Amino acid sequence: MASPNGGDDFEPSLLSFEKLDRSSPDLWPELVPGVAEFAASCKNPINNSPPKWMAELESEDIEMLKELGSLTTVNLMEKIKGLQNLAYQLGLEESREMTRGKFLNILERPKKGPFP
Repeated sequence: MASPNGGDDFEPSLLSFEKLDRSSPDLWPELVPGVAEFAASCKNPINNSPPKWMAELESEDIEMLKELGSLTTVNLMEKIKGLQNLAYQLGLEESREMTRGKFLNILERPKKGPFP
């Protein structure tokens, strides 16, 4: 940008060629502690071993994760609603079976008799 006097020598005077040493934690403290260590760990070569949470998954589980990950938001919400409806229906069925068991006295504890 030109100065009001018509000279362009004002901007170069603002440049600084000073080299700043960022290795001092006193001069440049971390805003979030631990970020430097995390960044250093991310620079390591990628391991071919799966993460711990994936170690116990079977191939069917991984396929299900891929399928769910490929769904759109609307399709994912429909899937969740279907699972909620299924859980509700299972709860109703369990309640009916527990009531049936109560009426048939199959859930009663056996009375202590002469034989253990």
